[in-house]
Amino acid sequence: MNVESQVVYKENAGPRSGPKEVRMRKVVVLAAGLVLLAVSAFGQNVIKLGANWPLADVSGLECSRAAQLAVDEINKAGGVLGKQLQLIVVDDEGKGDKGVAAIEKLATVDKVDVLLGGIASGVAAAQVPTMKKYQIVTVATGAAASSVVEKALGPSPDSDWYFHLHPWDYNQGQSYLDGWDAIQKKYPDVKINRIFLAYEEGAFGKSSFVASKALFGSRYTFDGASFKSALQGGSDYSAVLEAAKDFKPDLFIWAGYAQDALPLLEQSKAMKFSPPIYLGAPPAWPVDMGKSPLAEDIMLYGMWAPSINAISPVSRKFYNAYMAAYGAPPTSYFGALSYSAVYIIADAIKRAGGTEKAGLIAALEATRYVSPLGETITFTPSAVIKHQGIKNQKILQWQNGTQEVIWPFEVQSKPLVYPLPAWK
Repeated sequence: MNVESQVVYKENAGPRSGPKEVRMRKVVVLAAGLVLLAVSAFGQNVIKLGANWPLADVSGLECSRAAQLAVDEINKAGGVLGKQLQLIVVDDEGKGDKGVAAIEKLATVDKVDVLLGGIASGVAAAQVPTMKKYQIVTVATGAAASSVVEKALGPSPDSDWYFHLHPWDYNQGQSYLDGWDAIQKKYPDVKINRIFLAYEEGAFGKSSFVASKALFGSRYTFDGASFKSALQGGSDYSAVLEAAKDFKPDLFIWAGYAQDALPLLEQSKAMKFSPPIYLGAPPAWPVDMGKSPLAEDIMLYGMWAPSINAISPVSRKFYNAYMAAYGAPPTSYFGALSYSAVYIIADAIKRAGGTEKAGLIAALEATRYVSPLGETITFTPSAVIKHQGIKNQKILQWQNGTQEVIWPFEVQSKPLVYPLPAWK
């Protein structure tokens, strides 16, 4: 009507037109209106996925890239229900307030159909009140701290819109216990009695120490000490390494960041500190970690590694496509996790016949996704929420520049090298 009124106004302003000319102009007006409607319909012919990750962090960037890769693959194959997927990513910078702002924008400005993403528990905890306000169906790729995130979400039915892919800390802890028990049973030479945890002095490290002490303290002789991470300007690890060396651990673990990995190993070598098992537990490793001779036979926790390509066609497809798209391999499991999240969402929307909330929740509950992580993802209840995805971590080891899976044994890619050879 607005277009036609403008044309009529212009007609009245100009020379008098005959009935035929007026009819012709009305035809043009109707055609223009149809074009506008078509353009509008095309603009709405998308399913919007909204995500937040810390894009300056290597894991966050890989999450964004892997999710976009999945979107591109799905769209190239015809989309979902005749619609294209659109991924809208907001950088949360690893900060709670930025994470809250991201949810507000995605919910009210972008008006996304589904939310996914996240890494840091601190960001997720800050977001929960805002997410509860909008209750957009969410598939979370991060947040392991149950005490602050899962507790804030609360039990079913109030949190039934939330699907959590990443294991909670107690899921991870139990899998570590199970893993080390299984490894000691399979490899009789491996004896673990004493465990030392070197942890960065921030929230991540402190929570890791508290959780590990509660987990291992009753079964093993356990101790630890803190250090200032290189991420926060630290560079001297001598005090914590001396404490660890004096403790004589069978299993030495450090919980810090990628920036700490090589300096810790360099200083350990200089001090001739080579415990039987030396394990790092950062959220991600340096991009070129595998190229360093210091990495050889170092152990780690994770959910995915390129070595899974040998036993999983889905992993191999993900890895090859990521390499082709970005020219470098993913360095952590978060990329595979985010890639999986998009496929899980797309499959659920297809089975639900749309993005209507109740139908989509029911479809997600029926998920059985064969993932690049080497396992089929389903959702089952956790200690608090109704929809928990992965519950296990893997124990891996750097061998010849590659992260090899040591446990679970059904996806083992190489046998364990034990003990860590003395530094040369």
